[in-house]
Order: sequence, then structure tokens, then C-alpha cells
Amino acid sequence: MPAITKPNLHFDATTYTGDGNTTRSITGLSFTPDFIWHKARSATDDHRILDSVRAGGTDFSSKQIFPNLTLAEDTTGTGYLTQTSSGFNLAVGASPFNVNTRTYVAWQWKAGGTAVSNTSGTISSQVSANPTAGFSIVSYTGTGANATVGHGLGVAPQMIIVKCRSNASTNFTVYHTSIGNTGYIYLNLTNVAVTGYSGFWNNTSPTSSVFSLGSDVDGYVNGSGRTNVAYCFAPIAGYSAFGSYTGNGSTNGPFVFLGFRPRFVMVKNTTTGAGWLIFDSSRNTYNLTDLYLQANQANAEAGNSTDNPLDFLSNGFKLRYSNSATNASAEVYIYMAFAEAPFKYANAR
Repeated sequence: MPAITKPNLHFDATTYTGDGNTTRSITGLSFTPDFIWHKARSATDDHRILDSVRAGGTDFSSKQIFPNLTLAEDTTGTGYLTQTSSGFNLAVGASPFNVNTRTYVAWQWKAGGTAVSNTSGTISSQVSANPTAGFSIVSYTGTGANATVGHGLGVAPQMIIVKCRSNASTNFTVYHTSIGNTGYIYLNLTNVAVTGYSGFWNNTSPTSSVFSLGSDVDGYVNGSGRTNVAYCFAPIAGYSAFGSYTGNGSTNGPFVFLGFRPRFVMVKNTTTGAGWLIFDSSRNTYNLTDLYLQANQANAEAGNSTDNPLDFLSNGFKLRYSNSATNASAEVYIYMAFAEAPFKYANAR
């Protein structure tokens, strides 16, 4: 029996078309979202990440960060988007979230609601955790010295995305289990993975209670006095997976076993420069799954049958073209994936 039989109680992808009205409700979720990653599909516009921990209430738009940029947290969007029990409300006409005729996607996760204090690490943190689904939102202030931070999951996360909230010109820094604790990669850039560096994760893998930080001379994850947010993800059987695969440069590409039919897949080439490609079954309702957005770019949605297509299958995904972003020969890719249905209950698309 999979740990989660109904993934849409913890994660979902929502699409909608803007109407420019001053009020708008986007509904349909089976949970109250604590984390919303929002992107315009049909126009060049920045990705926006909003969450309940930084907002400290339902007005998520009051504190926005942008995965394709290095900006500090933006606090100028008050009232644009507010959390509801089944999605979110839009309250400003023609805002970045509701331009008339513009198409959008919102990827939404459930954490643990109101943040609580966590003292498991040497740095105290504020944590909203959903251990059932392996996801937590962590807010903390850096020290500039080796430290640990509590994440509230009860199992070790395999992917962590960290952003300094208080200072500009700081990258979104990613820990991924397939890169390891001496390595990192940036979400907002196309750069390759870097290994042999202890400044971010202190050469220490996350544990069931904490993740580790190094002295971080760049101030990206642990600058002294800087406020940070970390999004922590642990694998849950039948619901989420984080791993790697090696491309073969063929239209008959590698199959990646997940144990579920995916709802969301993000892929990044760690060997050569390429973007972070995001696919989901809300925008692609049948195979080929070819429409993608790039986490590191503000670009509108792209994709066609010869541009990085995948097949979403009942138990994983399969690469269907030779392209450097998803399937170049002998190059290594990392991924994060979330389920539409566990394999036991999944039908073919």
C-alpha cells in the first residue's frame, strides 16, 4: 500500500486564464495551500513563490520571491493573492496574477499551516511541516558559522531549496541527494553542479531532524544576520521522488521509475549548462508531454514534439528526444517529481 493514496490532498497543479477583474477566486484544491509557485504561461513574466511562513497569514503576495532572479524578498504586492481553503483569491485587477486573457499555472503544496518554533538545530527555526507528504517550509536567520537547522520532517530530506530573503544578489541554492553534501546547484541559473565545496552544507548530509550549513562566505544560505527560507522535500513512496538519470541521446530515451504516474516533473542537466525544465499533467493532459516552463527564466511556455518531450507513464516518465536539457548522451540529470496517482492505482494516459 503506498503511503499516500490520494496525492491531490497534498500537491496539485492548477491552470487558469486571467480575466482582469478586481476579484477572482481560483478554487478546486482538496487542501489549503501553504506554498504556491506561480507562473504566467502565455507571457514573459517572473516566477513567483509565495508561502504561509513568510507571509505570516493569508496574504501570500505580501512577501514574494522570484526563482528566476536573485532579488531579495519583495513586500510591495500586498493584497494581490490570498490563501483560501481550496486555492487562492485574486484581489487586484490586471495584476501579475490576473491579466486579461493571459494563461497561468500554479503548483501548490500543503505544509503544516501556522509555523511553530523548532529548536532541533543550533539555529532556532520557524517550521511549517507536513511529515506525511515529506514537505516543510523553514525560516531561519544565518550565523556565518557552521550550524544546523531543524526541518520538522522526521526523515532526511533529499532536496532543499534555500533563498536568502533579506539581501539581493543571492542565488537560490539547491541541495540534492544525487549531487551530495559537498555539492550544490543554483535554481535561478543554468550552471552545472559544483562539487568539492563545504561552505553551504558543511560536508554533512541532512538527518531526520536537521540540515547542516557551512560558513558560507557568499551569504547565500547562512550569511550572518541574514534571514533565509528553506523548502525541504523528502521522498514518500507513491507520492514523491528525487533522483538522477543518465541521458542516452536517443528518441528512445531512458525510462525513469518513480513508482507513480507523475503530476509534476522538474529536470536539470548537471553536466552542461541547461535550464530547469518543468512539466506537469495539468498543462499536458496526454502524451507527448512537451509543454514546459523553465524555473530559471521568465520566458513564456514553450515546447513541441521535438523539443524535450517526455511520456508520463503509470510508474514514471520516459525521455522521447535527444536534447541537452533533458537527454544528451552520457550527461547526468537530476529531477524532482510529484504524483498524480500511485502506480497501484494509476491508469495509462
